[in-house]
Amino acid sequence: MYNVKVYVTYKESILDPQGEAVRGAVHRMGFDEIEDIRIGKYFEIKVSSQEERAIEETIETICDKLLANVVMETYRYEIEKVKETV
Repeated sequence: MYNVKVYVTYKESILDPQGEAVRGAVHRMGFDEIEDIRIGKYFEIKVSSQEERAIEETIETICDKLLANVVMETYRYEIEKVKETV
């Protein structure tokens, strides 16, 4: 069993209005040292596959076709093996 964490964010060239709104609120709170805030999406996916390469191919397909708009967003993921409890 594997746990996959997927992070989806806007590409640097894409305006992030939610991130700008949060940055403005943070500045109004007095934290002027905060330069930029980007808003994204986070997914946790449990996979019952034995081969990590197969998991990578599956996750990339899911991200490309469903989780991310690849024209505007980029994604990265982390695969970790879940320790089995007996």
